[in-house]
Amino acid sequence: MWQFWIDRGGTFTDVVARKPDGSIIIDKLLSENSDHYKDAAIAGIKKLLQLKKEDLIPVDQISSVKMGTTVATNALLERKGDRTLLLITKGFGDLLRIGYQNRPLLFELNIKLPELLYDRVVEVSERLDAKGNVIRKLNEESVRKALKQAKSDGINGVAIAFMHSYINSDHEEKIAQIAIEEKFLQVSVSHQVSPLMKLVGRGDTTVVDAYLSPILRRYVDQVSSELINSKSTKLMFMQSNGGLTDAKLFQGKDALLSGPAGGVVSMVQTGIQAGFKKLIGFDMGGTSTDVCHFSGEYERSFETEVAGVRIRAPMMQIHTVAAGGGSILSFKDGRFQVGPESAGASPGPASYGKGGPLTVTDCNVLLGKLHPEYFPNVFGIKGDEPLDIEIVKNKFLLMSKEIAKENGKTAMDITLMAEGFLKIAVENMANAIKKISIQRGYDVTNYTMNCFGGAGGQHACQVADSLGMRSVLLHPYAGVLSAYGMGLAEIRAIREKHFENDLENIEHANNLIEELSINSSNDVKKQGILETSITLVKKAFLRYQGSHQSLEVNFDSIKVMRLSFESEHKKRFGFYVEGRKILIEMLTVEAVGKSSENHDFSNLPSPSIDAIPIINKIMVVNSIETNVPIYNRVDLKIGQKINGPAIICETTGTNIIDAGWNASLDRFQNLILNRYKEKVNEKSLGTSADVIMLEVFNNLFMNIAEQMGATLANTAYSVNIKERFDFSCALFNAKGDLVANAPHVPVHLGSMSEAIRTVIKLNKNNIYTGDVFVLNAPFNGGTHLPDVTVITPVFNKKGEKIIFFVASRGHHADIGGKTPGSAPPDSKHIDEEGVLIDNFKMFEKGIFRENEMRKILASGKYPCRNIEHNMADLAAQVAANETGIREINSMIEQFGIETVHAYMDHVQDNAEECIRNAITKLNEGMYEYELDNNEFIRVKIKVDKIKREATIDFTGTAEKNPFNYNAPMAVCHAVILYVFRTLVGKNIPLNEGCFKPLNIIIPNNSMINAKYPSAVIAGNTEVSQLTCNALFGALGVLAGSQATMNNFVWGNDNIQNYETICGGTGAGPDFHGTSAVQTHMTNTRSTDPEILEARFPVRLEEFSIRKNSGGKGKFNGGNGATRKLRFLEKMIVTTLCSHRIIPPFGVQGGEPGECGKEWLERKDGKTQKLAGNDSCNVEIGDLFIMQTPSGGGYGIK
Repeated sequence: MWQFWIDRGGTFTDVVARKPDGSIIIDKLLSENSDHYKDAAIAGIKKLLQLKKEDLIPVDQISSVKMGTTVATNALLERKGDRTLLLITKGFGDLLRIGYQNRPLLFELNIKLPELLYDRVVEVSERLDAKGNVIRKLNEESVRKALKQAKSDGINGVAIAFMHSYINSDHEEKIAQIAIEEKFLQVSVSHQVSPLMKLVGRGDTTVVDAYLSPILRRYVDQVSSELINSKSTKLMFMQSNGGLTDAKLFQGKDALLSGPAGGVVSMVQTGIQAGFKKLIGFDMGGTSTDVCHFSGEYERSFETEVAGVRIRAPMMQIHTVAAGGGSILSFKDGRFQVGPESAGASPGPASYGKGGPLTVTDCNVLLGKLHPEYFPNVFGIKGDEPLDIEIVKNKFLLMSKEIAKENGKTAMDITLMAEGFLKIAVENMANAIKKISIQRGYDVTNYTMNCFGGAGGQHACQVADSLGMRSVLLHPYAGVLSAYGMGLAEIRAIREKHFENDLENIEHANNLIEELSINSSNDVKKQGILETSITLVKKAFLRYQGSHQSLEVNFDSIKVMRLSFESEHKKRFGFYVEGRKILIEMLTVEAVGKSSENHDFSNLPSPSIDAIPIINKIMVVNSIETNVPIYNRVDLKIGQKINGPAIICETTGTNIIDAGWNASLDRFQNLILNRYKEKVNEKSLGTSADVIMLEVFNNLFMNIAEQMGATLANTAYSVNIKERFDFSCALFNAKGDLVANAPHVPVHLGSMSEAIRTVIKLNKNNIYTGDVFVLNAPFNGGTHLPDVTVITPVFNKKGEKIIFFVASRGHHADIGGKTPGSAPPDSKHIDEEGVLIDNFKMFEKGIFRENEMRKILASGKYPCRNIEHNMADLAAQVAANETGIREINSMIEQFGIETVHAYMDHVQDNAEECIRNAITKLNEGMYEYELDNNEFIRVKIKVDKIKREATIDFTGTAEKNPFNYNAPMAVCHAVILYVFRTLVGKNIPLNEGCFKPLNIIIPNNSMINAKYPSAVIAGNTEVSQLTCNALFGALGVLAGSQATMNNFVWGNDNIQNYETICGGTGAGPDFHGTSAVQTHMTNTRSTDPEILEARFPVRLEEFSIRKNSGGKGKFNGGNGATRKLRFLEKMIVTTLCSHRIIPPFGVQGGEPGECGKEWLERKDGKTQKLAGNDSCNVEIGDLFIMQTPSGGGYGIK
């Protein structure tokens, strides 16, 4: 009988059919072509069966149809799902809108948050505590009333997500039953959709399920209707987790990676069949490239963001980068750039002849890698012309002239330009692979790249070379491999459950594993799979107590799981902590119904003689026009070797064999590419600036800083670092000048250079290989004491010369001080804020000076409260720096130290030029910014448009504050860099060069240039925000934002926690402010309510938007937020907040925003008002309430 394996993509639908005789045929159709057919999948089946459009499908001849579809993904991207009602615990109606309070793009003043999926939200009176106990009974009648109203208003779908329902589902089950009684067609409940901790992710996933499942159901019904009257034909769909499921069981939350998941399955199965056990999947299409990793087991993520929605369900771990054949080429800010914009299918690349821009595909056309005569004539306005190489040449010539005019240099050779753009695209794709492999501790040099997708074969050798990989696999159906994967996939069902228990509690874990095993097996058996054909894969997700990052291991005995976890931790992060308590966070069981669909291509006939080229054509190889042979893949004899440079054409793609590589067919008809000559590293690039390599190195430097950040976030102990992302990582040249800074928290931008210079100055002739330095001294390059910086020198191979520095700065939960969390509101001397660390050598020539470090942390009048926690965070920072060193050495190995050093300078020169260009567009201005304490930050900005320089003069700013509203100069520099970067409005490198056109005047010993022994705890948070608002006020481009981080610190001797709380942003000349989001100098995330309550003795009772608080105007300011927290233990609460007296300003007649306020509602009913900067003792049962400031309005309404 026939089988059909289909991938319905956004642009094309690929159909692979297995005929009754076992042979394979394929076809490709447009996914949307309403003039010719209603559905592409059905049209493809009819076409391959040679049926007419009106003919019925002979279902008795078809055993199965297995599909992947983007129907759900497209509906999510376009926000075209069904109307949905969200029912959520009282106090959390705005939670999914606020999310984790961070803004998506750090430097956007007009903040655009993802559009909400639900049509309406109703808060339900009910509440469980962190152990699942009922503390507020469910009000069923009020919910029934809300459901009736929604139903009468035409809403047919409901999503139910209650606090801690993953532990106790009783309330959700009761409301679900009422919804069914009220005739709702779709009822999604969070404890079934995602039985895991984290209300934000679980809530989003439940809404997605309710929003998309009806869409899927209609599509399934549409396909099923064509397969009617069939008992033999089984319709199945691919889930995001890589397993097939019966069409009737296909759910919205499992459909978002339906198509790409098929690609992963196929990549793995075909790779294993060819004898490769370690694989990198490389799926390059027109708009983007998907990459994935395999080393024995499918990798899944239980937290993924798709189209701005947080999905808390098992999905194949696929990383997507905006680099495809249609990625647009441009020259901006003195650099060649590729993407992220795409030409799409229409108009498509320039060579398509429809007026499209130059793209990556056009580079290959120009360089002779793609030849029009080996493509169908489907291009041009009427769709009947070949690829147009003349248009490509003309557009490249025009771009060359424009660049020459802009640079004042001679026009660049267009083939060199095309090669340069390709190099950038290749490095972008290689960096994506690093994120899923090297960043996670895998050495990809001994992996094989399984390459598929329409454009993959054109770039496979170059991407592999960039990563040091030596083999590439191209399957016979590489162009339709995702569809082929539908046929190779098994029926799979995954059951997961949050556990959050000690590893030693193995008996309880065994019981839960048994329950999950039964349920997952039943899920598969219901689909006709015999129990004897089911395999169970049992997993435990382990993490250190207090850590955030869990690692997946096979479920086994305590001893085996501990060893597996420690081994994985060592591989991933470079260390493990012997004896540290390990928790089981989550348990999963996957039931796999075995499949035997893998097609054996070894039976196919093969030519008996070596193929000869069908023609020789000119292709540019290493900038030289070279006559290269073109082969047809179907002509190749098994085992025949073809040495590059060469081109191998096939019906679904073109494969470029680069010089130093060869290609041969294995017995399964796979095209195997191998590097047979050692790659010559690019150490002859020279040291003069090249506009192509400028972009390559800019991305390389930034990628190193980002990889450091990933290591730090994954291994840190402190919630501030691992969940709130209150850290930054950077690399510096040997003088301490900033080269690249991964922008996590803006207040850290550019502020670490002084710390590096301090270490250089104070350790002259006393820095050696293996040394690691620690400091937090605000007057020697630090910001405030909780921000601890770890600095590691990078030496040359001989260990005799410093060539780089790497540094990581993280906010420790407590560094001592008068109050827990190290934020005393009334500190007057730096010693009251905690332990001051100034230039301490924590590692000396590789030897850990642990005892000395511990003594420092325990020193002073107010020592650290949890030294073990500090030590764990320091270890994570050292690991982050090690990641940076490893990647720097890899870069030097590839390009040579002279070239790398030269480009360190070139990227700084480029950043300087970008800032100079931005300066010419600025207007001069001044502003007197009043603070709550009646003092002022005064700033005057002068612009010299001839020299393209700006002077930022803070003369007249208040002198040193007697309390802690003082900021070190490094903080002021970070603010200036942030403001100017937002004004540039483009993705420029953030490094030392940004400061060169800026003349900064800061009065000595003022509140923004603090000297020892000033208290500075509010400088990093409050003074930075206030200074930022003052600068925007002087420039007149933005109304005042909340200009505070609303620091809320609480704890006792046992626990400490630090929160910064979101508020409203200021409106601009053509946009409204944004409500309840982090503003300007911070972008730290909030902790999920369920995580917060599970880890601390507190109860979050409300986190909402403070409605109608934004300043009115032509464009309104964003609203603030309300946060209510009840304490379940005695603690000390500290607040450090601004704009409690003076409201955030409006601009051009816009009204100011509202001030923030906080108070305490005591358990005995009394209310205690608190000041912005305050401290108080709280008793068990007391409720703290904060309302944060809102943004100012812009213009008169």
